[in-house]
Amino acid sequence: MEIAGGIHWTGFIDWDLRSFHGYSTPAGSTYNSFLILDEKPTLIDTVKEYGYDEMLRRVSRIIAPEKIRYIISNHTEMDHSGSLPRILELCPQAEVVCSPQGAEELKRHFKRDWKMKVVNSGDVLEIGKRKFRFVLMPMVHWPDSMSTYCEPDGILFSNDAFGQHFASQERFADEIGTEVIIKEATKYYANIVLPYGGQVEKVLTAVKDLELSQICPSHGLIWRKSEDRRKILGLYKKWAAYESESRAAIIYDTMWHSTEKIANRLAWLLEEAGVITDKINLQHTHISDVMTAVMRSRAVIVGSPILNNNVLPSVGALLVYLRGLKPRNRFGFCFGSYGWSKIGFRWLEDSLREAGMDLPEEGAYFRFVPDAEEMGRLKRISDSVGKLVIK
Repeated sequence: MEIAGGIHWTGFIDWDLRSFHGYSTPAGSTYNSFLILDEKPTLIDTVKEYGYDEMLRRVSRIIAPEKIRYIISNHTEMDHSGSLPRILELCPQAEVVCSPQGAEELKRHFKRDWKMKVVNSGDVLEIGKRKFRFVLMPMVHWPDSMSTYCEPDGILFSNDAFGQHFASQERFADEIGTEVIIKEATKYYANIVLPYGGQVEKVLTAVKDLELSQICPSHGLIWRKSEDRRKILGLYKKWAAYESESRAAIIYDTMWHSTEKIANRLAWLLEEAGVITDKINLQHTHISDVMTAVMRSRAVIVGSPILNNNVLPSVGALLVYLRGLKPRNRFGFCFGSYGWSKIGFRWLEDSLREAGMDLPEEGAYFRFVPDAEEMGRLKRISDSVGKLVIK
């Protein structure tokens, strides 16, 4: 697949991938590798180790692998670098181009003494009629991360930024449908890039003056249409600032349906208050899909019954996940049912605070089965949510 004159996609389509370190991937994924033909042929990134044969077949249709002069390693995570040792066996004279942190991490991963060319932001590598400019992007989402800009083609090989987990024979977002791919890109950001808003803003600043013809991420489809590029860049700017929409997410699990009854009542009250609300039962929804709703929502309302002085394990897993991803600039609310001790709710509240949320109201916790009078007290929360969400 030639995406531009002399620039070929040589990646691996992972049709069967269903989990990416805890992130559900029902649409599979791709690991994008690109071969650039010039005086010094260059490969940008490799693929997961088990996709090596497919990548090698694609490369070999275009050029004898031993002719590769440079391999640019934008990111050392194994879904990008897993095939690096094997391809270097075919082109041992090739230099691995990477960031300073990337050089250290590749040595820690593979224990090899490869030829390395270490680059920093602003450095230029000429390969003939083309040259590459490098932009270091530490903590988007690893310390070693960088992106590569190809001149004069105007192509940004953006690493994990702007990516999606999506398996497809098509290579461009507009071939599938931009809104479909935007949805996948939203989930990708929510689960992988979300904690690094400050770093993303720096990268957006660094690339804002580049003339772009395509944005080629390491996963998923390429953004080639100008309106699609503007759309995804605009969304990244919004997400990096931790902006949200005027909506709420009610996320819960239930044991004997009391917590579910509270969730249903809250959803009804919020509807009456004019608040668009997602009601999500953790028994039926993966936490990586929950994060898409969390990222969109200004109010995050979490409920659980108490089990062994703690929240249910499904809610506990969500809270650990939230604390790592830190969806800031949101309001948190808590609710639930208990039998004889409310101590577990303290951890629920503390976890939301540690995730960067403000808790403007006390939680609504009811013993065993809430009665009609107790259900009426939920209006306190719905009124507070309405005031905070609807601006």
